[in-house]
Amino acid sequence: MLINQISVFIENRPGRLYAITKTLSENDIDIRALSLADTTNFGILRLIVNDPVKADKVLRENGFTVSTTKVLAVQVEDKPGGLHSILEKLYEQSIGVEYAYAFITRKADGAFVILRVEDNEKAARYLKSCGVKIIEDDEIYSL
Repeated sequence: MLINQISVFIENRPGRLYAITKTLSENDIDIRALSLADTTNFGILRLIVNDPVKADKVLRENGFTVSTTKVLAVQVEDKPGGLHSILEKLYEQSIGVEYAYAFITRKADGAFVILRVEDNEKAARYLKSCGVKIIEDDEIYSL
């Protein structure tokens, strides 16, 4: 029910993002979604990829600081209010959202949102009981 997100610590200097994408590309790892948040000196690149185990391994072997985090992926109606309806359900259960990012794909009827919440399991169970489609790891990795 949860998917593996790769997080990579990146120094804010030219070529670092390039080096990460080059490493992934050379190892046939496809990026499904990404988010990059930065501060003055560093950033955190969050990635959903087709093979998170391999991505973690090759990035580490190439000197990057990497961690893997379990996140929730949900399908949202791609229309105004689609995301709000999901967040409303989480709010009703007092489940805080730490961060979120979204992407669309031609293979699904709607958009996908990646959520890092306070309690992934509780959020997944509740959203599923409300009829929200929870995206399984094999489904997202095979997009």
